[in-house]
Parts: sequence; C-alpha cells; structure tokens
Amino acid sequence: MDKTIRNLDSRVYRAIKARAAAEGRTVGAVVSEAIAAYLARPVPTGTGTLADLVPEDFGPGTERLSEEVDAIVYGI
Repeated sequence: MDKTIRNLDSRVYRAIKARAAAEGRTVGAVVSEAIAAYLARPVPTGTGTLADLVPEDFGPGTERLSEEVDAIVYGI
C-alpha cells in the first residue's frame, strides 16, 4: 500500500534511506518497523502533572533525602 508522509525531516529521511540500503531493505519496511515499535510502547496514562508521580523508595538511610537536597540547594 503506498502512503505519503508529509513534513518528514529531510535529515531523518536520508538517515532512514541510508540505513535501509545498508541493510538491504526498503525504506517502507524500515518505517513500518519503526512505527510498529512506537505503537507497541505503552500509552502514557494520567494528565502528565506532578500529581501523577509516584514516590520512589531509595532504600534505608534515605528517608530524609528530600530535606537534605533542599538544604544543599536552598541552604535551608
């Protein structure tokens, strides 16, 4: 199936074309593989705000890490 991709960066296209040629593949095959890999990634959830962040546990001895960083950065 022929499709046209508009507004593709010319440097990206040249790189894809060169890589496809080096691998003995078509540009279409390489682009299809790249799009399939992109679509296989998990869809981001949430609103993309700080409220979506989940606290990270850095292990024992780091319970006051945030306060220590504030003291260094802000001189608190």
